Amino acid sequence: MNTVLDIQGLSVGFGRKQVLRDLDLRVHDGAVTVLLGQNGSGKSTLLRVLLGVLRPQKGSVRIFGKDPLTEHRAVLQRIGYVPDVPDVYPWMTAKDLFKFLQPQYPTWNAALCAELCERLAVPLRVKFKSMSRGQGMKAMLAAALAPEPELLLLDEPFAGLDPLVREQVLHGIVEALKEGERTVLCATHELEIAARIADYVAVLQDGKLQKHGSLSEVLGEAEPVQVPSGLHRVLAEVAAAKVAARDEVVV
Repeated sequence: MNTVLDIQGLSVGFGRKQVLRDLDLRVHDGAVTVLLGQNGSGKSTLLRVLLGVLRPQKGSVRIFGKDPLTEHRAVLQRIGYVPDVPDVYPWMTAKDLFKFLQPQYPTWNAALCAELCERLAVPLRVKFKSMSRGQGMKAMLAAALAPEPELLLLDEPFAGLDPLVREQVLHGIVEALKEGERTVLCATHELEIAARIADYVAVLQDGKLQKHGSLSEVLGEAEPVQVPSGLHRVLAEVAAAKVAARDEVVV
């Protein structure tokens, strides 16, 4: 397997607050990796580093073997990104957004974009400022998938959605995964999402990856994976392991 994303020793801080600490992560092509962590654990910060928006204090990031800071455009043209909040001008409509993005992506598939908008019921002529959260999220998903990206980054795409819209967005992602080899990194705090789409799960806590492996390795085969509270159990196990390790050192 080829390595699409290679992060080594990544540290990011804001003033005195350290958000990511010596983080290592590799993501291989064709794999869906879910980055699990509570709100404030550093998931969004990590994605912004991958997009070349934030400069790390130390460490290295390579996407397709390239540095997203020094080869920003070459990397971004191969990435689809769905932010937790639509990062567009509020006066824009979805149609405006697609028209703006199309010239920037040589691989933009207009037919696929139209199909996604129909499948997801994206309102094309409604301004983003007047859209519901679900409508905005579906429009951003269509925009992210239209260029047929090799790497798809998702930042809490399901948070705050009502159950029906949530299923529509999730179904759209699952269908996109079926249509070809596509690498995905999805940041979320919802264990149920990991249970439904993940090949691998990485648990982020205190700025570090505490666990990383297959779904069964990280969550345990006996874990009822549909229960959202399962993430809290995993984090509790991590904390207990740290306490046990400290006690062994003291003894």
